[in-house]
Amino acid sequence: MDVALSIGGIYLFILLGFSAKRYFAERLHESTLVLLSIYFLQPMLVFWGLTRRPIDRGAVEVPLLFVGFILLFLLLALPLAGRFFTDPKERSIAIVSSIIGNTGNLGIPLGIALFGEASVLYTSIINLANVFLVYTLGVYFYSRGSFSVRESLLNILKLPAIWFGLGAIAFNLSGASLPRSLELPLTMGAYSTMVLQLMIFGIYLATVKLRRLRKELAFFVTGAKFVVIPLLAWGLLPLVGLDPLLFNVLLLELIVPMAVMNVNLAALYDCRPDQVAFLTFLTSLLFLGYLFVMVRWGFR
Repeated sequence: MDVALSIGGIYLFILLGFSAKRYFAERLHESTLVLLSIYFLQPMLVFWGLTRRPIDRGAVEVPLLFVGFILLFLLLALPLAGRFFTDPKERSIAIVSSIIGNTGNLGIPLGIALFGEASVLYTSIINLANVFLVYTLGVYFYSRGSFSVRESLLNILKLPAIWFGLGAIAFNLSGASLPRSLELPLTMGAYSTMVLQLMIFGIYLATVKLRRLRKELAFFVTGAKFVVIPLLAWGLLPLVGLDPLLFNVLLLELIVPMAVMNVNLAALYDCRPDQVAFLTFLTSLLFLGYLFVMVRWGFR
């Protein structure tokens, strides 16, 4: 029941964005919301998330395994995507959509519901690692649909969230604490960002034209997310000797559906955000049934 309520609450804001776009149509400019989110609100979300609790310097194994696993999969996905997709935008979508998952809004509450509060430390620090994957690999690949290698690398440096994230980590490790008077505005900004991201997702879903959807992209991304990645995880993670909790948390965070940030970045760099919105919705929808299969047979 907790899992269903958590997911249902998330989908409510998606429905609000979808309904708003259907009703207001061209009067609602989604690009304005994307710019407000990425350049103003998301830096607040990143800073808030990375300063909420002390970073345990000893808890580095889990995020390192998470990032290492993503990079390993990336090595496999690059040649496959190059073979199946000749269009650079489709190739970028196929690659990055498979690796940028919803480890925060969905992964953290699901970890609590499935494995208890002991999972929070690990899901939070994996989400921290995922933030930097989003603003490095995510920005680079979505940029590559329209920009050169050099321009795509520069795009990483242009986004304020990456700098706010580095500043937040330095601030956290210094042992300093935020003044209480700043906690409320940061929290308001962070939660506003989450709501706005979900509504942007719903807005782009309303622009999807089914006849323009590429089923090849859908097969590639869902196959990578729900077949290839878990098979690799089941084959490789036992070799590391993780205890059941860490194994389960890592597996969960690797298979969560696409993050809404995929839609924001695709919109920012004109990399077919309607296609990305549909893929995000599709993986989120399939995940509802897939999760119950994993609970029954996948997790330890």
